[in-house]
Amino acid sequence: MKIIRQINKKFTQTVVLSVAVFVMTVTGALASLPKQWQLGVPDPVSPVAVRIHEFHDYLLWLIAAISLFVLGLMIYVCFKFKASSNPNPTKTTHNTLIEILWTAVPVLILVVVAVPSFKTLYYGDRAVDPDMTIKVTANQWYWTYEYPDQSVTFDSYMIPKEEINPTEQTYLFSVDNPLVVPTGKKIQLLITSNDVMHSFFLPSAVVQVYGINGRINEAWMQIDKEGLLYGQCNQICGINHSGMPIAVKAVSDKEYKVWLSEAKTKFASVSPNFKVAGAIENKQ
Repeated sequence: MKIIRQINKKFTQTVVLSVAVFVMTVTGALASLPKQWQLGVPDPVSPVAVRIHEFHDYLLWLIAAISLFVLGLMIYVCFKFKASSNPNPTKTTHNTLIEILWTAVPVLILVVVAVPSFKTLYYGDRAVDPDMTIKVTANQWYWTYEYPDQSVTFDSYMIPKEEINPTEQTYLFSVDNPLVVPTGKKIQLLITSNDVMHSFFLPSAVVQVYGINGRINEAWMQIDKEGLLYGQCNQICGINHSGMPIAVKAVSDKEYKVWLSEAKTKFASVSPNFKVAGAIENKQ
């Protein structure tokens, strides 16, 4: 009995510890980070992400139904046409009805998949009447964010491992200057590159757009939940490819206005210390 009590005590301690770790992980500040033993896709935070997830679930049920039907058909055929039940096998080679069905049914399935697929694809393609625009420029190996309507531009670098604060930051995800956006606003993203090909990938918002030198690609997002979202460049772009995290901080409209006011001072351009040649000639 003593051994059983000791085992029960250790089991209880293990369960309590596991639950505590789980609760800390789930309710932590970095909720959008991947979790150990996580199942499924990240929680959607934008209208596009919600539609993509709904389409994913729709396809999952459709695929499950098709798989169960095919499995049932195979089981039926195995028992119906086994040798013991058919000592004289049929020599039928054609059946007009079956041939029509196995042609028409797959076409109908493709139509059932294509209609919601194209609706979702076009919905997430371009922003219609966006509330604001952000230009994202990829570099080896950092991001440059520009708010053209607010005249704010800044760079975003990954925080080195030796400078990470483990209580608030996560290595390979945290950055010095996150992209700050207001919640509930439709944001047009213009994405390009200064060098090699990159990819702006934000899983929770279902945004993945290539950044290509000399070309601007467009996407949009609308973050409906406050908090930190993380992504990465998922296009191999050189030796420090892993050092290009994306951090998006979604805040309320009031907090965004406060941040924007501070950002205009913090990231203000410094006047260059040179004179234009034309101005010098005019003075002479």
